[in-house]
Amino acid sequence: MRDAGVGVVQLLPRSLRARLVVLFAVGTTVVLLGSLTLLYAVLDRQLRDAVDADLAGRSDDLAASVRAGDLGAVSNDLMAQLYAAGGGVLASSASVAGLRLLSAGQVGAVGATSLGSRSLPLGHHGQSVRVRLLTRRLGPSGPVLTVAVPAGAVERGSARQLLVLALAAPLLVAALGALGWRLVRAALRPVDLLTREAAAISTLETGRRLPAVPGDDEFARLAATLDSMLARLAVAFDRERAFVDDASHELRTPLAVLRGEIELALAALGDPVEVEQSLLAARGQVDRLTRLAEDLLLLARERAGALVVHRAPVDLSELAVAEVAALGPVVGLRVDAAGEPLVVDADADRLRQVLANLAANSAAAGAATARIRVDADRGAARIEWADDGPGFAPALLESAFERFVRGDSARTSGGAGLGLPIVRAVVAAHGGTVQIGNGPPLGGAVVTVRLPLS
Repeated sequence: MRDAGVGVVQLLPRSLRARLVVLFAVGTTVVLLGSLTLLYAVLDRQLRDAVDADLAGRSDDLAASVRAGDLGAVSNDLMAQLYAAGGGVLASSASVAGLRLLSAGQVGAVGATSLGSRSLPLGHHGQSVRVRLLTRRLGPSGPVLTVAVPAGAVERGSARQLLVLALAAPLLVAALGALGWRLVRAALRPVDLLTREAAAISTLETGRRLPAVPGDDEFARLAATLDSMLARLAVAFDRERAFVDDASHELRTPLAVLRGEIELALAALGDPVEVEQSLLAARGQVDRLTRLAEDLLLLARERAGALVVHRAPVDLSELAVAEVAALGPVVGLRVDAAGEPLVVDADADRLRQVLANLAANSAAAGAATARIRVDADRGAARIEWADDGPGFAPALLESAFERFVRGDSARTSGGAGLGLPIVRAVVAAHGGTVQIGNGPPLGGAVVTVRLPLS
């Protein structure tokens, strides 16, 4: 069955336009042949009904004449015979003189009006001719009247109708096929245009767009959707290119310093103190590169949906108090932590990374004091980090979570601009949200993290 299906598919053309035209032609042929067959049947039926109606009219006229005693009307008719009840011929048309339209047995069997056909030797040299007969008995036991008409005219008319329809069918199919081809070609012209334009767009032409398709049909909506997709891809491409540029820039400085320190150490091999200082400086740059690589790896995993969090019940208040006790002396901040006990299913190490990044941002911005508050808010656990620094620059509020975005030199110093993007990535991996702003309680930056409660 599979091979048969594949064979049927292979019989169809590969082009969508050709397949649509073939299917349209086949469907049109089936419908047209069915319609022409029905038309032929209706016309043939109407033609035969017209003949039967003519026979009925002639029979009524002759019956009235016979009842009036005028048997000459039968003799003057085109083709008619009047029979006695016993089967003898009382009157006959000249066209059937010497012949009988009905046998004596058939005359005796007539009970009411009946229609039928039979063949009679009425042609040249006694050739058989089909005739249509209408027979009726005049009275309960009266004579029998039969009127007839040659059926050849009807049959020839039906044959001519069939010939005309048979000749017209291929012409109609061809005309409809050509019309279908033009319609399909016109309908698919926007697809051809979009295909050629999309094939011409290269990765270096991120600003190039697809041509607009007029109207509001499916193709116009498809063109608009594809154009919007290209716009989104262009934005993503620009962001990725900027990310690579920024990452390269961030890596260049520590690598240059590391190279310089190694060269200094090589140049001062005879001075152990100078060599030690150069190696310590080089180790600091290696640590910086390590942190940068780990941050970039975390963000890459988050974008790929592969950032792993090991969930376990965590008391946020207890974690915050313990973490600020260790963070304060390291970053040079006085941090106050308080709040109600709230348990969430989270990765404690990742949450410590969030608090460490927030503390590093506040310290880099020049804050001296920070405050953490943990409470429940609208069915979620809320962690609010606030400091007394200069806060976020107004232009930074919309882009602070983008990678390698930093504040101006008057508000911050150092850092690669990955702290807040990592905070958002970790919070998002826990199913939470993060918001930033400026203002109370300390007048500086405010970062609010919300996590689902257990």
